[in-house]
Amino acid sequence: MVIEEKNLTSGLEDYLEAIYVAHLNNKPLKGAQLARELNVSRASVSEALARLVSKKLINYNSYEAISITKTGITEAQKVYNKHHILELFFEKVLEINKKEASENACKIEHIISENIINKISNFTEIYLKEQNSSDD
Repeated sequence: MVIEEKNLTSGLEDYLEAIYVAHLNNKPLKGAQLARELNVSRASVSEALARLVSKKLINYNSYEAISITKTGITEAQKVYNKHHILELFFEKVLEINKKEASENACKIEHIISENIINKISNFTEIYLKEQNSSDD
């Protein structure tokens, strides 16, 4: 099976991740809300949504809430998981506060390789198990 490369920029990944989080929380999301959430202009949102529609990652028209496609969910999960792994590592291992951890995870999630994210994930898992066993 050939997997089509979606070629998402870090900006488009941010939009897709925000749409995915709204989907997970079962909250309808419109373009204006997305603009406020990401602190960008409505014009930027419109352009980004059009690009995500052309890549078949979302369904959108200006009169309805944005919906994410199955392919969009798959792509968004990759970004979301990287963010979560990095945030957990920063908070639990490096003891960075949640806000700073989340902000930095958001920046790094776009450029980090699968190899490194897997190693960070494995390290964090081992570290947390050791911390929990030493608490007993």
